[in-house]
Amino acid sequence: MGAFLPSVSDLREQAGRALFAQVAGPAGEENRARIHDTPGPRWFDSGRPVRTVHGDASMFIGGLRALLLQSLHPLAMAAVAAHSGYRGDPWGRLQRTSTFLATTTYGTADDAQAAVDRVRATHVRVRGHTPSGELYHAADPHLLGWVHAAEVDSFLMAHQRYGARPLDAPGADAYVADTALIAEALGVIDPPRNREELTAALAAYRPELRSTREAREAAHFIAHHPPLPLVARPLYAVLASNAVLTLPAWARTALRLRRPALVPRGGVEAAGHLLTRTIRWAMAPAPAVTG
Repeated sequence: MGAFLPSVSDLREQAGRALFAQVAGPAGEENRARIHDTPGPRWFDSGRPVRTVHGDASMFIGGLRALLLQSLHPLAMAAVAAHSGYRGDPWGRLQRTSTFLATTTYGTADDAQAAVDRVRATHVRVRGHTPSGELYHAADPHLLGWVHAAEVDSFLMAHQRYGARPLDAPGADAYVADTALIAEALGVIDPPRNREELTAALAAYRPELRSTREAREAAHFIAHHPPLPLVARPLYAVLASNAVLTLPAWARTALRLRRPALVPRGGVEAAGHLLTRTIRWAMAPAPAVTG
C-alpha cells in the first residue's frame, strides 16, 4: 500500500508545477527554458540583488502590495481600469508581468531589451481620460516613475520582511540601483538609485494620490474577490492580508482596507511567513538523488 502513497519529493514537484503554471501561464516552461538557458550576456550578473529579490516567494506578497499602492494614482488607475483587463483576465495580466520580470532580471540582454520594447510599444497606445476628464498616457515618464517607485518599494519591503535572505543595507540600496536600469529602459527619467532617493520619490508623488471609486473597487477585487477556486482562497487571503498589512496606514485608509479584525497582527505575519516558506519549498528544485 505504501508504494502508492506520494513521496515528499512527488508532492513538492506537483505543488510547484501547479503554482508555476498558474503564475507563468501555458507557455511558462518554454519561457523559463529560453530565459535561463539561452547563452549570452545579461543585464544583471548572478550575484546581483535584483536576482535575489525577484526570485523569492516574497514576491507574491510584494506584487499584491504594488498593485494596491499603484491604484492610488488616479491616472495610473484609469489606465489599468480601461486597458489592462484586470477583471476579465487577471491571471493573464499576472502571467505577462511575471514573464517580463523574469526576462529582464534573468534573460539575455537581447531578450530583455526586446521585452522592454514590447512594453513601450504597448504604452504608446494606452491613452485616454479619467472619469473626471484628466488626460492619461501610459508612456508619460512621470506616470511611469510612480508605477516604478511603488513597485520597487513593494518588492523590497516584502523581501525584507518575508524573504529567505533579507538584504543588508548596501544590498537594499543596490537592489534599487539595479531596478533603475530597467526603469530607464522603460522610459522613466532619473529613477531612484538608493533607498533614500526611493523614499523621496514616493513622498514627492503623495500630493497626486487619492482615493477614487476605481481604486477602491480594484482594491476590493484584489483583496477579497480573487478569481480562484474556493479551496485556494484561504491561502490567497493570507497573501492579500499581508500585502494590506505592509501598506502605509494612509494607503489602507484611502483604499478602505483593513487587516482581518479577528486576527492579531502577529497572527497575520506568522501566517505570511509560513505560507511564503511553503511556496519557496514547493517551487524549489527537488534535491538530486545520489548513491
